[in-house]
Amino acid sequence: MTESPYPSLVNRSVIVTGGGRGLGKEMALALIEAGANVMITAANNKDELQQVEALASGPGKLAISIANASNFADCERLRDETLAAFGSLHALVNNAGRGMRLVSETFTTEPCLFWKTDPAQWQEIINCNVNGPFNMARAVTPHFVDQNFGKIINISTSLQTMVRTGYSPYGPSKTALEAMSRVWAEDLKNTQVTVNVLLPGGATDTALLPDMPDKRGADGNLLSPDIMREPILWLCADESNGHSAERYIAKLWQPANDPQLAAVAARDNVGELPRIL
Repeated sequence: MTESPYPSLVNRSVIVTGGGRGLGKEMALALIEAGANVMITAANNKDELQQVEALASGPGKLAISIANASNFADCERLRDETLAAFGSLHALVNNAGRGMRLVSETFTTEPCLFWKTDPAQWQEIINCNVNGPFNMARAVTPHFVDQNFGKIINISTSLQTMVRTGYSPYGPSKTALEAMSRVWAEDLKNTQVTVNVLLPGGATDTALLPDMPDKRGADGNLLSPDIMREPILWLCADESNGHSAERYIAKLWQPANDPQLAAVAARDNVGELPRIL
């Protein structure tokens, strides 16, 4: 058995929402390989979760649950299921999200103008990307505060995407998530619970983009979802203790470096941002 690069991750319990595919799948598998016990969720597709279950390899354990983060009762149940499965809960990765494909399959080539967007589709994206992370954090944070330890990692997007023409409501939903992250970090300042943001740093090869020939993001590039593996290990491990209200860009992470140096290189020094206008 390969020794975990982060000993503190052994038997550390983590919830990864939206862990059945894409970024969530890669983060969950990396954590399990490092020795963490991981609960992954999907809103309705159990087959995806079972496929990850078949791939999971390592000293860590995997549990699966159908749970919709837009439903607070589901989030409370998920917390309790995780505690029952592993006997502990130390970290939350708010990864589940809905993208612009819900509005249009051609959003990458034909901008989705906000005044033509179906209000029901707008609401669904906001419920998943804004209310979902709040519900999950609301469900687990009292437990984190009581045990005097916890890590919340919110998965975001690039600043350009937040204000890109035709990317509403997805872009603004991630703007809200980052503002929420900063507020939560301030609210938790006198505790040992931290809140940070992690983003790929560009379009990734996930289901958020429509399948098409020469699949690429708006910047012409396409990142592999596995770029999230190294930074999520650091963010869930003791090495990140004391770091809060920080923003990390996965594509800037250099795995060959010392983890602390890699984290410094990947940290987005945005100062007093966000400045939206």
